[in-house]
Amino acid sequence: MARYVLQLAFDGDPRRLAARPAHREHLRRLKERGLLVTAGPWADDSGAMHVYEVADEAELRAILREDPYTAVDGYEIVLLREWTPIM
Repeated sequence: MARYVLQLAFDGDPRRLAARPAHREHLRRLKERGLLVTAGPWADDSGAMHVYEVADEAELRAILREDPYTAVDGYEIVLLREWTPIM
């Protein structure tokens, strides 16, 4: 398994806010399955940071395709990098 950090940027599109409950449910299910370590928006809601534990980047991109935010073009990927935490 590998850890990936994903940083997202949001715009003001109201479709994203409408999709937020489904997006958060998606994240909850990923957390229960052990694929999501942590996730949350910036305090000003301009974007978010997610940390995933997945087999590889292909698995992470498959997860993103299933995210309700993806269906409404609710974000832009600012950063997607494999991360090796030491603590």
